[in-house]
Amino acid sequence: MASPLQLALVIHAHQPVGNFEHVLEAVHRLSYAPFVDVLNQHPAIRVALHYSGILLEWLEQRHPEYVDLLGDLVERGQVEMVGGGFYEPVLASLPLPDRLAQLERMSRYLEKRFGRRPRGAWLTERVWDPSIPETLAQAGIEYTLTDDYHFLCVGLEKDQLLGYYLTEWQGHSVKVLPGLKDLRYLLPFRMEQEAIDYLRALAERGPGGVAIMGDDLEKFGGWPQTYDHVYTNGWLERFFQALERSSDWLVTSLPGDYIHRHPPLGRIYLPTASYQEMMGWALPAAASVAYEEFLHRVEQQPEGGSLARFIHGGLWHNFFHKYEEANHLHKRMLEVSRRYQDLALGLAPTREARERYEQGYENLLRSQCNDAYWHGVFGGLYAPHLRTGVYQALLEAEKTADELETAPPAVKRLDFNLDGREEVFLSTGELVAVVTPGDGGTVAEISYRPRAFNAVNSLRRRPEGYHAKLRQAGHGSTAAASIHDRVTVKEEGLERFLQYDRYNRHACRSLIFGAGRTLEDYRTGRLEESRALASGAFDIVAATPGWCALEGRDLDCVCQVRSVLTLLGSRLEADWQLHSGTLADLKGGLELVLNLLAPDAPDRYFELPGNRRERLAWSGEVAGPQVALVDEWLDLRIHVTAEPAATWWIVPIFTVSQSEGGFERVYQGSCLLPHWPVPNGNLHARLRVEFSPAR
Repeated sequence: MASPLQLALVIHAHQPVGNFEHVLEAVHRLSYAPFVDVLNQHPAIRVALHYSGILLEWLEQRHPEYVDLLGDLVERGQVEMVGGGFYEPVLASLPLPDRLAQLERMSRYLEKRFGRRPRGAWLTERVWDPSIPETLAQAGIEYTLTDDYHFLCVGLEKDQLLGYYLTEWQGHSVKVLPGLKDLRYLLPFRMEQEAIDYLRALAERGPGGVAIMGDDLEKFGGWPQTYDHVYTNGWLERFFQALERSSDWLVTSLPGDYIHRHPPLGRIYLPTASYQEMMGWALPAAASVAYEEFLHRVEQQPEGGSLARFIHGGLWHNFFHKYEEANHLHKRMLEVSRRYQDLALGLAPTREARERYEQGYENLLRSQCNDAYWHGVFGGLYAPHLRTGVYQALLEAEKTADELETAPPAVKRLDFNLDGREEVFLSTGELVAVVTPGDGGTVAEISYRPRAFNAVNSLRRRPEGYHAKLRQAGHGSTAAASIHDRVTVKEEGLERFLQYDRYNRHACRSLIFGAGRTLEDYRTGRLEESRALASGAFDIVAATPGWCALEGRDLDCVCQVRSVLTLLGSRLEADWQLHSGTLADLKGGLELVLNLLAPDAPDRYFELPGNRRERLAWSGEVAGPQVALVDEWLDLRIHVTAEPAATWWIVPIFTVSQSEGGFERVYQGSCLLPHWPVPNGNLHARLRVEFSPAR
């Protein structure tokens, strides 16, 4: 009698740093709790579960009974807890010391809470590069899981994936399990009998092998329209019952048990890759569309399923090329990480210094949570609250590093973001400003340390490959479907927000334009400003720890700008001078981009001249010497003063992005453009941006 096929389900659950409490509660109610409740009623069904450390800590605080039940399932051998990076980082994006720290924190946590160290590690977004085996081996991890694509694209066939393989890097080896894409798309979106029939076919072709699936727990109830399908209509219950009825030829197995009892199928070397959808998302917009269309055409051919595996899209790291905002955040994180590695070598041998170091380093690790660094259907780069959560952790880590360093502050001029151009870091005890001379002499980041808050933190509106699908999207879809197949919109008329920016959304951008231009021209991108001054390279005339002087010029219109940026306590000052050698009738302004996240919340608003108060979604024109942005929830006021008094154009920034719930409009902050006439070709203005408590 042939040995039964084994089914190893590796189910992953994660919630990002910065996510809303009500979102976590909803997903727990719709997915986490009911899944484990059904599992508990079927003791013959064995499953490996992975929870990010962020989520486990939240569950321990909010739902300790849930974690207790997990402990019971582990104790009776029904569940294997899988490790990974504690704060769910993409390991390939981190320095080795941080990789090991993330893995060790998770292993220690699971050992303390569930009585045993994990043998396996979940690989975030299945992002693999050749260095991963060395990392996992040094961390004491025995196995991990990737997608089957990683194996198929190096020439293996599907029938060769009913097991696991050994791989190595520089002699450090790890076992790698191929998760089957077909199972990812079957469970739970197709009827349970389809999944059973698929598994029976595998059992006939590979008796005694193992079919492995790794995917998100959230799709079992947490994704749109899945709760009714999975629980109300009983899909999960029926699926578990079907597995139990098939026990003569199909048994569920824990991956740690399987690799202990079975030898590897061989040695393999995997390419730098992720799952195939991710590698499409990582491409630039036009290339992403071409990739999807070509992949679809190939898959429609008679042998397309076999050939499509050789179509390789972009790499996960391409997100740092595609999105300057992700690159800025990532390179800021790497810079702070290097500081902590240096601090570890020269830390004062006191308990207080060690405790402060560990607290700061924990915040650094927290800032490495993957979601805010990329964008696809799942990635959270477009979500301002997720970027804010990561920035808060990073800024707290940076503040602690500053306190631990004994050397006096020095001006920092370095190409920290690796774009081939030097940046200038200005800082006080209360503010950090990152000046980008190569991008119009702008300020990419203004972070207020008492609130660990980056007030710029916006996102450039850019074409996305999925924007073409908007005209095909409709309302009212109720069928449960894979996230990758859903096309819905959250509001009518999203097409009107498909406007794209010429520049990164930084602060202090010099805009020189014709005097006849209007607010509507500014709103719609028809200002026809001097591009050379708006985004050209400025020279660094001088720089000290608290200020820098920059100069830029436009040779075509014979214009020159000198900008002196100064940090004083909690205030950023811009002394801005424009000289034009033409007789053209011009206006000049210094654009600010500020983001308090919630455009329609009553506790976030503008304070405008004439004692007016408007919510952040407001757009319009006012005149006067000052405006303010207030966030009562964060207890923050940003007071902006212009000298001389200016005309202010204020316009909200809305992006249109795709998420698991469909296409949606997302507020990315507001543009404030105080501007003035340029009499006789000369203008001298000052702008002060001051941070203080709101109350």
